[in-house]
Amino acid sequence: MAKHPFHLAWFLSQGYGPKTWRSAWPGADLNRWMMPDLFIDLAKGMERACFDYMIIEDSSNVPYTYKGSHDTYLKYAASTPKLDPAVLVPYLAQQTQHLGLVPTLSVSEYPPYLLARLVNTLDHVTEGRIGWNCVTGSNDGAAQNYGRDKHYPHDERYDIADEFADLVTKLWEAWEPDAVVLDPENHRFADGSKVHAINHDGKYFRCRGPLNAPRSPQGRVPICQAGGSPRGQQFASRWADTIITEGGGSIANMKAYREEVRRRAVAIGRNPDDIKVLFLAHPIVDVTMEAARERKRLEQAEALEHMDMQLSSMSRLTGIDFAQFPFDEPLPEGLTTNGHQSSLAKWIGKTPREIVTNWATKSGIDFTGTPDHVAGMMQEIMEEVGGDGFLIFNGYFDRRYIMEICEGLVPALQRRGLTRKAYEHKTLRENLLEF
Repeated sequence: MAKHPFHLAWFLSQGYGPKTWRSAWPGADLNRWMMPDLFIDLAKGMERACFDYMIIEDSSNVPYTYKGSHDTYLKYAASTPKLDPAVLVPYLAQQTQHLGLVPTLSVSEYPPYLLARLVNTLDHVTEGRIGWNCVTGSNDGAAQNYGRDKHYPHDERYDIADEFADLVTKLWEAWEPDAVVLDPENHRFADGSKVHAINHDGKYFRCRGPLNAPRSPQGRVPICQAGGSPRGQQFASRWADTIITEGGGSIANMKAYREEVRRRAVAIGRNPDDIKVLFLAHPIVDVTMEAARERKRLEQAEALEHMDMQLSSMSRLTGIDFAQFPFDEPLPEGLTTNGHQSSLAKWIGKTPREIVTNWATKSGIDFTGTPDHVAGMMQEIMEEVGGDGFLIFNGYFDRRYIMEICEGLVPALQRRGLTRKAYEHKTLRENLLEF
């Protein structure tokens, strides 16, 4: 038995976009992928299983890095199209009561005041269930949609994000907790002495403030972050309440990553227990080991049949056109990227074929088997790593997959005492800090 229960979340990879159109279980609403129905079903299943939160990944461009064309991306609905995650959140909130909802909102695309106001509003209407997945942007195609030729250099984007997070935090806290009086007899809605201009004048942003809405239930909402580079880890250690990471694909690397984040947090005066590091996991579960392994084999075969889809995704993440490299020659050592540095670093020296094979098979820890088998694996891993939980992902899930995880795997975890069976708190922040 693990010493402490661990957290579960869901990473909605490929964002608010088409999911089941190539699935063996496409559903009856295939032509209505833009409607919230599938995602509402997911949110309801997650809440029954007592997940902490759902992150809605996002990007706001039609990629064109691979072969200098958007054709492959559109052929597979890979990384495009995507609808705005902030619009999906209220639909999910209406159908749930406890589940945390974490839209991705980029510091490269939002002015700080607009983002602070949007998140504050969402936190109010969900009664404290909102988080912010803070990303800096990486693909120059998105920068060009917002008036720039290229993104800022990698590390400078995190400098911008530091100031951005500081500014939106000031805006969220510009109204003191008791500023709203609500005294109709004396015609007094709020105490002006408890609402403050912030007069931020920094290197990248200027903002007078205050926000034109009271402090929301959580005040500073939980911030989620996924930086894998040293500069990204530095940012996460300062600001993140929960971190998304692959963990390097091995238990030793997972443990080392978590310990490094916690070391950095202590160095800047934070309580490391306030940061929940969740490791990405792609479970494939079925009623027998043989059935689960066959599912995995079919999934791998389908992915490897369409290697251009995997190469196009690698190209989008790094801004490097992988169509230019011979398939069976190692990538050159001198490659650099202004995109996802941690992804490129683990690919250098491998051949595109090796990388694609690992990508297609969700390389790393193989969570394949019966619900109880996979639950046992997760228990052993968390005991070794020390915490804090897992982040389920499947870029093109269907309703069958929702049931297999929420009604199959999670009950097996609950029977082992590894994950919660009920929500003890009202807000996302409280649920994250429960254990």
